[in-house]
Amino acid sequence: MSEKGEVDLTGAKQNTGVWLVKVPKYLSQQWAKATGRGEVGKLRICKKGNQGKAEVSFTLNEELTVIEGIEDKTVSAPREHPFTMQSVGGQMLAVFTETSSGQSEERSDGSSSGSGAGAGPDKIALEGVVVQRAECRPAVNENYMRLKRLQIEESSKPARLSQQLDKAVTNNYKPVANHAYNLEYERKKKEEGKRARADKQQVLDMLFSAFEKHQYYNIKDLVDITKQPVVRLEGSMGPLVITLLMQTDFKQYCLPRKFSQKQKM
Repeated sequence: MSEKGEVDLTGAKQNTGVWLVKVPKYLSQQWAKATGRGEVGKLRICKKGNQGKAEVSFTLNEELTVIEGIEDKTVSAPREHPFTMQSVGGQMLAVFTETSSGQSEERSDGSSSGSGAGAGPDKIALEGVVVQRAECRPAVNENYMRLKRLQIEESSKPARLSQQLDKAVTNNYKPVANHAYNLEYERKKKEEGKRARADKQQVLDMLFSAFEKHQYYNIKDLVDITKQPVVRLEGSMGPLVITLLMQTDFKQYCLPRKFSQKQKM
């Protein structure tokens, strides 16, 4: 985030009042397309009678009414937009502007709120306090109804569509003779070779050491730890179970049913 300087409170000192107006999305998008002086339309304020309410309306410039890109069609935005006036509702709202360093922004009174080129942090200025809220709504006419219909049709389109293929897809996954996982397993098996049977006491020592660290093991894990065949391990489990039961530290363990049944046999 860029460095921020002091806030310019010129708008507060001049007691500048501003309007907070809610506009349709398409209208703000059309305003962004304005070129030249940036004139987007005309605001008309008229009051009927001495005590009548002021009627406010906005007329969009003719060159900004063309909307492109909706279903590859060109539609015209409505030009007339009457305002619905609303009260501030006891809220204190203000409008701030932020100008990047090196840019200059002219106010309506002719003063400049920006700084010169290459001058330090960004400039934040208070433009004024909100004195009136309003909502800008388009006049319901043929152009507006056509625009809304196209917008609804565009938004209701599914994000993904099924498509019928004229020919088979050839760049798909191709079958292989053997998968990489199987090749890795075969390579590891050849490197380890045939498991040599170790001394029975040596196997028991390794099993005791393993069960001192953890309570339960899968038979495959014991094979990896002892580097012994499964048959050799199962033959050594009988004496191991009896020895573990005799030790106080292992009496509370719930031994696997498979080993208990083998001991009874």
